[in-house]
Amino acid sequence: MKCPFCAFDESKVIDSRPTDEGERIRRRRECISCGKRFTTYEIIESVPIIVVKKDKSREVFDRDKLFNGMMRACEKRPVSVEVIEKAIDEIEADLQNSLDREVTSVKIGEHVMDKLKDIDEVAYVRFASVYRQFKDINTFMSELKKLLIEE
Repeated sequence: MKCPFCAFDESKVIDSRPTDEGERIRRRRECISCGKRFTTYEIIESVPIIVVKKDKSREVFDRDKLFNGMMRACEKRPVSVEVIEKAIDEIEADLQNSLDREVTSVKIGEHVMDKLKDIDEVAYVRFASVYRQFKDINTFMSELKKLLIEE
C-alpha cells in the first residue's frame, strides 16, 4: 500500500478490524519509510450480474424486482418478510457463486419457484401462473398435478 505522505510503496498493518457488519475491513497502517500512520479500508469487489431477458435485452440484476415479485406471490399468505429476504439472499448467493456473469431471467425464475415451493405452495402456484404464462386451465391443472405428485 502506497503511503499517502511520502509515496513509499511499503507499509505494515498495525491494527485490523471489521466494520459495517463485516462488509469492510478497516486497517491502520504505518509507513516503513516515514513512520506516519494512515487508515485503509478493504471491501469485497462484487461483479454485477447481468440478466438476459426473454427478448435478449440485458440489464443489471435488481434485487428489488425479485423482492417485489415474491412479495406479490406471497400476498395475504403467512410468509414473513424475513423468510422472503432469506430466500432472495440464497438466490443471489447462488448467482454470485456461479461462474456465469450473465444469467437468463428463466434461470432466475426457476430459482424463485424452487424457493417458493418450499416456503408456501399457494405462493408457488401464484408465481408459476404468471411466470409460466399458463395459456388455459389445462396447463394450470397439469402444474398443480405435478405439485401434488411431488408431495
